Amino acid sequence: MSQSLLQELAKLLPAAALLTSKEALTPYECDGLSVYKGLPLAVVLPQTIEQAQAIIQLCKQQHTPIIARGAGTGLAGGAMPTQGAVVLSLAKFNQILDIDVENRTATVQPGVRNLAISDAVAGHGLYYAPDPSSQIACTIGGNVAENSGGVHCLKYGLTVHNVVGVKFLSVDGELIELGGKALDDAGYDLLALMHGSEGLLGVMVEITVKLLPKPEVAKVCMAIFDDIEKAGQAVCDVIAAGIVPAGLEMMDKLAIEAAEAYAKAGYPVDAEAIVLCEVDGTEDGVAEFINKVEVVLKQSGAVETRVSQSEAERMQFWAGRKAAFPAVGRLAPDYYCMDGTIPKAKLAQVLKQIALWSDEFALPVANVFHAGDGNMHPLILYDANAKGELEKTEAFGKKILELCVHVGGTITGEHGVGVEKLDSMCVQFGTLELSQFLAIKDVFDDEGLLNPGKAVPTLHRCAELGRMHVHNGQLPHPELERF
Repeated sequence: MSQSLLQELAKLLPAAALLTSKEALTPYECDGLSVYKGLPLAVVLPQTIEQAQAIIQLCKQQHTPIIARGAGTGLAGGAMPTQGAVVLSLAKFNQILDIDVENRTATVQPGVRNLAISDAVAGHGLYYAPDPSSQIACTIGGNVAENSGGVHCLKYGLTVHNVVGVKFLSVDGELIELGGKALDDAGYDLLALMHGSEGLLGVMVEITVKLLPKPEVAKVCMAIFDDIEKAGQAVCDVIAAGIVPAGLEMMDKLAIEAAEAYAKAGYPVDAEAIVLCEVDGTEDGVAEFINKVEVVLKQSGAVETRVSQSEAERMQFWAGRKAAFPAVGRLAPDYYCMDGTIPKAKLAQVLKQIALWSDEFALPVANVFHAGDGNMHPLILYDANAKGELEKTEAFGKKILELCVHVGGTITGEHGVGVEKLDSMCVQFGTLELSQFLAIKDVFDDEGLLNPGKAVPTLHRCAELGRMHVHNGQLPHPELERF
């Protein structure tokens, strides 16, 4: 059957748009989480909606799994191929179709890079707010699939809050439109349902995003701390003071040292932690609130504060935070990036527990946080070539995610579940919730052909693991009793 499928695909596409050799398929074997790999049957690169429809319809007829792929910058294995699957790359869907200045929207194809939208509309005094650290490379289709966030999501929201319409292809190849340029739409909020659906419900082919006017001015206050728990408390104090920053980020000592060596952002390498707090708006408003931010941070224990005095310095402050992931990559052969979210009030306690586990597992951790909304990214350093280190690292990561759920948080903030967090889904959700997720999947894709084995575990898998979601009163680890 696979040979028959390849022959039919060859009739639909130019030769250069159908990849089948091992050499051509290998670059598609994983996404940004490279510990999980697999070779697909083929990779297809359609250039039109009609081509994509024909490919999906053919795969449906031959009961072949379809995995939609953007830029491959995901960090949870969501775009990892499964055996016998066809990877449908949207790389050639890279056009900005419309910029509507009056309605402040842009309609783009899913392969358009996140940052390319802001670049395209900058001349109109507009920009696209969500800014994941990978925004120079990640694509809008993938942002929708993972409901991506970024530094400025605290004030301006995640992808779901900045997309007003999508067009996607169903597993039958039908073109379905949700939302549009109007403020609201009738019926169930299926547009929101597609965000974070990780390619399980449909293949994005067109997205209309909301554009915002560029703020008149923006300034960043960098607060330097000699104690990481004080920094964690400072984050809570800023929000409690009624301040809504455009961005509120935190980095620990190891992350600071790595970022400074890599990006030369002017970070103090002797600090135990820094907090970056950005305020944007009018000149007068920013001046007032940045002063309030400084006062709160100093009262919370900051030993020093520095406020950006120019746009260049503001960008320099952010350069280190944006470069944290590649910077930490220089510290060890490998690192494992976690993505849990916790209530801000639990930040100091969770950091202390992660430090204890770091000593227990003998694995260093660099902590980077979207602190304002509690989305933390512990980066566990390890060596995949050392026997048993990957398994030890994964066990450490799972404990962190269980802790996140136990303190009232969730196992993901913006990276998605993919294959990485399938088992942790069994910790966060019980049978009833998972059954509802599976029922929704069944409505959209009753054969399970769209990105199979990702995001939602089967009830059988959870039963085999013997995992119980922590809301049943049972603690996953005795050391969590103090939380």
